[in-house]
Amino acid sequence: MQRLTHSRTGWLAIVLLLAMAAFVLRLFYLQILQHGMYTELARASQQQQFVIPAERGKIYMMDGQALAPVVLNRMIYTVIADPQAVEDGERSKIIASLKKIAGGEMVRHAEAKLNNKKSRYEVLARNISRTQAEKLRNKNFAGMLYQQGSIRDYPENGLGAHVLGFVNASGDGQYGVEGALEKRLKGQNGFLQAVTDVRNVPLTVGKDNIRIEAKAGESIALTVDRNIQSYTESALKNGVEAAHATEGSVIVMNPNNGRVLAMANYPSYNPAEYAKQTNAAVFMNNVTMTPFEPGSIIKSFSFAAAIDKGAVTPSTVYNNTDCIKVADRTMCNALRGLNGPISIQGAFNNSLNVGTITAVRRLGNGSQINLPARQTLYDYYHDRFGFGQATGIELNEAAGYVYPPDSAEGNEVRYSAMTYGQSMNLTMVQVAAGFSSIVNGGQYYRPAIVSGSVDKNGKIHPSENKALRQTVSAGTSSQMRSMLATARGSSFLSKNDKPGYEIGGKTGTSEAVVGGHYSQSETIATYIGYGGANRAEYVIMVRVAAPGRGINLQGNYHAGPIFTDISNWMIDYMKLAPKG
Repeated sequence: MQRLTHSRTGWLAIVLLLAMAAFVLRLFYLQILQHGMYTELARASQQQQFVIPAERGKIYMMDGQALAPVVLNRMIYTVIADPQAVEDGERSKIIASLKKIAGGEMVRHAEAKLNNKKSRYEVLARNISRTQAEKLRNKNFAGMLYQQGSIRDYPENGLGAHVLGFVNASGDGQYGVEGALEKRLKGQNGFLQAVTDVRNVPLTVGKDNIRIEAKAGESIALTVDRNIQSYTESALKNGVEAAHATEGSVIVMNPNNGRVLAMANYPSYNPAEYAKQTNAAVFMNNVTMTPFEPGSIIKSFSFAAAIDKGAVTPSTVYNNTDCIKVADRTMCNALRGLNGPISIQGAFNNSLNVGTITAVRRLGNGSQINLPARQTLYDYYHDRFGFGQATGIELNEAAGYVYPPDSAEGNEVRYSAMTYGQSMNLTMVQVAAGFSSIVNGGQYYRPAIVSGSVDKNGKIHPSENKALRQTVSAGTSSQMRSMLATARGSSFLSKNDKPGYEIGGKTGTSEAVVGGHYSQSETIATYIGYGGANRAEYVIMVRVAAPGRGINLQGNYHAGPIFTDISNWMIDYMKLAPKG
């Protein structure tokens, strides 16, 4: 019995010794052999990566000669939780605090996200203010992070909405300069990799910390004058409503450098509240993005080409008839009864289609708009005036089209219709830029909406905008200004012009395409003109429409008065002295 007891004691001692040995060996393995691995795991568990958001560039308009900020950045915070680091006893307190402080900025299912212990990163609230973030931070909750960011602030509300565009919830610019100049405005985000404490606060020390600073986006100054923009938007709204139309657009341009002074569309929206819009069509800038058939305002360009080539002069007389035969078609004047001898100036004053076709025929053999005539007209329309191609303005734009003369579509019938603004699709910015060259001495400037960049000290670094080409001679330009001023002087619109100034312009009324066919009961009204004293100081183009309403809109009655309103205001605002 004693021998058995001694035997059991010996075996027990051996087992205990072996267990102790295994324990020691395990400690040696963990602490010595695996020390590096576990140290790295511990470090990794505390190491976090953070994006340092870049500040988006600001946008300025002009206020006379001074800069006026129209798009700024407002600091906001995103509330982020590490559910694994949050203390169990604080989860309900965190949710209660978020409801009280962040309110409607909490994300859906925030409580479920906070309780997801398999995750290390959950967004609980977005777009809270600095004050709200400080209140939450003062609660000193473990496992919480308050990431700084910014959203766009539009202090002028809806002013220039179609020029500016907006920034969506993902931080990407949409429409306007926000979209077109996204790369310049956005900047480059920075990066931070750092060891954090239990509350996810990055520690400033640590040999493995990595920090790459963010690069702010470029701040941009626009050519648009906020005062001209504001008045233009008001005049457009009043004019469209007075016409019982549904939409309209205006562009105001300095013809001597191509700079856009105002660009307005109606209806409009507030970029800060873009998410409230139910129809994305309201975001479209119809001045640059919507080609259309502009109507008789194109006669300014048709006559300019014929005069520049020496085919006619303003005093050239032709035999006017109500209609004219073109191939297998008959094309007629809107205004009938002026049969007999009439000058080119008279044809322009009365917007006679037959007179325009007759003038352009003289670019060829005189009896038809043959291939040489069509080639010459295409050279002026497309190559010189820039019709049917992007202008290069710093906005999203459509090209439209002008059919080449040697294409199947570019036949005599189409080119005859093109002489009075049908059978071509152009944007307003194309027409305004080309028209500017007609009245400024013949110099074509790329239309510009950006005047330069703005440095951190508020200094503008201007962009250069040289004349690209000569469209017509200086002599032709002078004759066209006279023709435009005479045409306006012969209309009732001139009665409301300020005396002592040279105001010229041309009406346009184009048939809308409805169901694939031209409709005489639904038309688009346009007007384009210039104003100044001893030279053209501004160009204004107006478009008024009511798609689908079957309304007959006319350039002289519905677009012309909007031009007059803005023109008279421009003379006062620019402090132009009367003609000397």
